[in-house]
Parts: sequence; structure tokens; C-alpha cells
Amino acid sequence: MNNNIIADYKIRPMRIADNQAVANLVRVNLANNGLDIPGTAYFDPMLDNLYEFYSQKEGRGYYVLVDASDYVVGSIGFAEFEPFESCAELQKLYLADSAKGAGLGYKLVAFIEEKMQEAGYKASYLETHHNLQTAIHIYEKMGYSKIERPKEVAHMTMDHFYYKKLSD
Repeated sequence: MNNNIIADYKIRPMRIADNQAVANLVRVNLANNGLDIPGTAYFDPMLDNLYEFYSQKEGRGYYVLVDASDYVVGSIGFAEFEPFESCAELQKLYLADSAKGAGLGYKLVAFIEEKMQEAGYKASYLETHHNLQTAIHIYEKMGYSKIERPKEVAHMTMDHFYYKKLSD
């Protein structure tokens, strides 16, 4: 079975041509949740160049969920999170409205955790905001435990922090 295929969708590595579609997806989701404010990824200067960020260094990855027409309807990534040993940060899990409600968020989290382990990480960290209740529900159902705010947090508006051990 191909783990990169989910129903009528496919997960593939992000391409440079996906930069604008992913940036739009992230910004629309943040705006729809009242998070088009400073201190979130909405104003992050790297958001328009995610392909470059994720491809410039080993130990990072970014993937898009595409429909049958190769239209980006979801995204998720990971990068090193150095404050915790052998830990990656799960980053930018977003879905278009057309892809919500079908369990695809769970599938993307499971997929990215597998990619983190393949890259040698033993734990996953993430940060989110209390406005993103659906995401919080997914993370908690997927075994993430809430932790105190690490002092290294870059997006200061985020107020929920989670950690999950992936392997021993």
C-alpha cells in the first residue's frame, strides 16, 4: 500500500512552484481563525519561500496534499527543534476547507511523524493557538502532551505547546 495516497488525494514533496499556493493556504486558514496578526506565521517572511527554507538543510521536509488535478489542498512540514534532543518541530499543518472533515489532518500528522523518524528524530514538538481547536483535538488524539512554553518560541502569539516521543 502506498502511504502517500489518501482517498482522492496524494501527498508529495513540496515543489518551488507550490510556494504561493502554500502561503495562501496558510494565510487563509490563519485569517479564518482570527490569527492574521503579528506573532503568527501570517507575517513570517519565510512563508512565501517555504520550498527554499525546507530544502536548504538536511533534517527538514515539507509536503503538500494535492487533489487529482495536483491542486494544493493541504500542507505539513518539519524542521529541527534544537531545544529538545533529537526533536523535530511539526510545522504548518493546514487544510483547505474542501479537504476538512475527512480525517486528512490525522493522516498528514501520521505521515510527517514517519518522515521525522526516517530523518532520525525521536520526538516531535509543535506550537499552536487556542483558536485552532480542531488542530488541538487532532494533536491530542494523536498522543501529543501539552507542555510549558519553551523559551525559544519564535511565534509569540502561540499559546499551546505540545510534545510527543516518537521512539526510544
